[in-house]
Amino acid sequence: MSCFRRYFVPGATYFFTVVTAGRARLFADDRARTLLGEVYRQTNRSAAFETVAIVLLPDHLHAVWTLPAGDIDYSGRWKAIKARFTSRWLASGGSEEPVTDGYNRQRRRGVWQPRFIEHTIRDEADLHAHVDYIHYNPLKHRCAKAPNDWPWSSFHRYVKSGDYEVNWGSTRQTTPDFSNIDENLLE
Repeated sequence: MSCFRRYFVPGATYFFTVVTAGRARLFADDRARTLLGEVYRQTNRSAAFETVAIVLLPDHLHAVWTLPAGDIDYSGRWKAIKARFTSRWLASGGSEEPVTDGYNRQRRRGVWQPRFIEHTIRDEADLHAHVDYIHYNPLKHRCAKAPNDWPWSSFHRYVKSGDYEVNWGSTRQTTPDFSNIDENLLE
């Protein structure tokens, strides 16, 4: 058994990567995207967090959250999001990937990869690098030619607030530098 430990800082800001089982392109389906949005908002109502940035791709998502002061339970929030989504998705006739006998014994379903990746944001520079990474991710995965072309991203909120120019990160501009982000955190 691996020794898996998470780092908890009360009220901190965290970067997350959450991936579908078998990298299934679940979120290419409008129903899946809509359902995920519903359970995400439901979880946020019951256990508040601030979504600093987010992007949803066909087979994974990245998010940056800030938890309320004194709160460390990001794991409980992701568990709730994944469980609610899985239950409602399968009840609506949604598909799942095959699972091993071991996963069956653990009552796991083939919708999400187990666990998720998290990184505690260290400072403003680290935050900006991870937010940029999130907004550039549709280009990295060749889902879009510019962040502005990808509708399932907080990029549009950042353009409205003036934090990005509308053509930031487009193929007509220089690729942002992500060399200071640990590749082990990224998908």
